[in-house]
Amino acid sequence: MSDTHQLKRGLKNRHVQLLAIGGAIGTGLFLGSGRAIHLAGPSIIFAYLITGIICFFIMRALGELLLSNLNHHSFIDFVEDYLGDRAAFITGWTYWFCWLSLAMA
Repeated sequence: MSDTHQLKRGLKNRHVQLLAIGGAIGTGLFLGSGRAIHLAGPSIIFAYLITGIICFFIMRALGELLLSNLNHHSFIDFVEDYLGDRAAFITGWTYWFCWLSLAMA
């Protein structure tokens, strides 16, 4: 085998930054969950489990919708097809506002 198919070893600056961001987010989630479990007790784990199951089924449903029509690029396209232009407009701006409020937090 020739040497032209070897992987390049090493990390670039962007790789290190993404690792740092992932570590910070993971630590924040871990500490936040620990604090919630301490305050609410073990029942919060049950609430996390239910929320995770609901999110799993929503993502599975969106995946099935995406595979049913490959011309759609986002969930807003599905809203436009099934609920109309006005609902898609409201959904798109609501989605943008959610990301904006998350960035401000």
